Amino acid sequence: MNTIPLYKLKKGESGTIINVEDNPYKMRMLELGFIRGENITMIRKSPIGDPTAYFVKGTVVALRKAQAGYINVILISESDLSEKHRI
Repeated sequence: MNTIPLYKLKKGESGTIINVEDNPYKMRMLELGFIRGENITMIRKSPIGDPTAYFVKGTVVALRKAQAGYINVILISESDLSEKHRI
């Protein structure tokens, strides 16, 4: 299982949160929905590249790269997504 920091997701890519490392923002991140097992999608970056907007638990949240570095995810492939949404 290869984990990557959240900031490495590209626009439109999704991942599943594996963990949030100890950091000064951890409690706030957990309150905002950055919880193990939640899917998260990178929506867009600001024109200068920082912060980045992510969609998690029905909300768009902007994080700076330094903050996103504390969140580890597993990249979700498109085939994984399509299997979950089959009828």
